[in-house]
Amino acid sequence: MDASEHFKTDFSNQPETPGRFLRIEDIEPVQYVEGLSFQPVLGEQTLANFVSYEPHTEAPLHAHVEEQVVVILEGELEFHIGDEVRIMRPGDVAVIPPWVPHSARTHAGTCRQIDFFTPPRNNLVDYAGEVRDRLTGQV
Repeated sequence: MDASEHFKTDFSNQPETPGRFLRIEDIEPVQYVEGLSFQPVLGEQTLANFVSYEPHTEAPLHAHVEEQVVVILEGELEFHIGDEVRIMRPGDVAVIPPWVPHSARTHAGTCRQIDFFTPPRNNLVDYAGEVRDRLTGQV
């Protein structure tokens, strides 16, 4: 594939919404588990979630309909996918198909990761939409 295939210049289709910029620190974190903070960013067909773990924090075993891709940005994370366990470090990626059980936990250090969900993670959509509307002045 050449650059012209990747960077198409056909602008005949009209976007449904404009693009936007934001800063992660402007997103008020939400916590479902003590020590585990989420800062979700909602797109049209995907959701990015910036995740921060405090030391000795666990995301319990769970599964969901959304596909998830996890990218470790800082620190270390013990990650379980099905029956497999790995210590993940910056640059490591985990791909979790729908309904695959998974969990994670930190040990003595902190961890920062970014999750991508397709379709957007159902339980974060409303909060992420509120954040989007507040940050873009659509409240």
